[in-house]
Amino acid sequence: MIRMAETADATRDLLDAIKTPRVVEEFGLGRWDLLIRQARRTRLLSRIAVRTADLGLTGSLPPGVGDTLTAARNVASDNRRMITWEINRIRRALADVDTPVILLKGAAYAAADLPPARGRIAGDIDIMVPAARLEEVEATLQRHGWCSITFSDYDQRYYRRWMHELPPLRHAERETVIDVHHTILPRTSRLRPDPDKLWHATRAVADTGMQMLGPQDMVLHSAAHLFQDGDLNFALRDLVDIVDLLGCFGAEPEFWDGLFERSEVHQLQRPLFYALRYGAMLLDLSVPADVERKIAAAAPRNLALELMDRTVPKALLPDHPDRPSGIRGRAAMLLYLRSHWLRMPPLLLAAHLAHKSVIQVSMAYLRWRRDKAAA
Repeated sequence: MIRMAETADATRDLLDAIKTPRVVEEFGLGRWDLLIRQARRTRLLSRIAVRTADLGLTGSLPPGVGDTLTAARNVASDNRRMITWEINRIRRALADVDTPVILLKGAAYAAADLPPARGRIAGDIDIMVPAARLEEVEATLQRHGWCSITFSDYDQRYYRRWMHELPPLRHAERETVIDVHHTILPRTSRLRPDPDKLWHATRAVADTGMQMLGPQDMVLHSAAHLFQDGDLNFALRDLVDIVDLLGCFGAEPEFWDGLFERSEVHQLQRPLFYALRYGAMLLDLSVPADVERKIAAAAPRNLALELMDRTVPKALLPDHPDRPSGIRGRAAMLLYLRSHWLRMPPLLLAAHLAHKSVIQVSMAYLRWRRDKAAA
């Protein structure tokens, strides 16, 4: 039988190591072993390693732990160098294209040296260009070595007709991936951020020739990605990003004054409500009282909120690596289905899911035939 107390202890250690890194001084090898594995699964090990080093604790940790954390910091440093180099390559490739370029999420954090960049591991580079420039930007990037990695005709149509981005592009030599956006949520989404207003609030990123979203829009984009997009692979890391951004930008009083107003402009009050709620619940985020009062109006009805409160923490926190309960997977599936319900009209969603189901059944049948023939 799974011992739920052990799972709770494991996730509590992970959250405590993020919020108050000095607590790790009390950890023995057993707790460190579990923490390291949990942190790796959530892509937070390098961030914990950086915060631990900031406190000068690395040398006093149990044997082998300090080396593991040093290696994690090195991995993060290498990842950041890769991001910086890819930004340089993108700028060089698009030098002759008459278009502004916005760096999004991890690329923006790294280029602007924002707090979430410290110890953050990014898998790809996200940029945004005006919708009218998509074809030219894609063609130019392809001439410089990036190729589409989504090959089926259906997937190509899915991205180009309904999504907020082109099919991902992978460089033929470096194998780095670029996601080229024209807005921050799918065209079919029930929520419709205003791309023109996103562009009007951008800020220049020094030494890159590119831009980043304004502070409020950066937080709202991260919240929308976490609570509308359905990609929960590294959801806890994304929530930590939001809390770090709020800690950085929130030092200026005008930031909080404009955050709720900006969420109304982009119809993103509900994702912001969830980001603030679960940031406070899991990571001790402190939100000004007047902002809490305003954003409370965006809360769902009682039953829906209760369901989210039961589901979101379970989906964001990892299962125990040795005794997985399956609860996290079921919670993540519920949020994944919710995100699809929000991102597509019912008939389009039904057709999309039916198409994907047929493909999965066909692939399962082919694998069965192959295994039977090999037996």
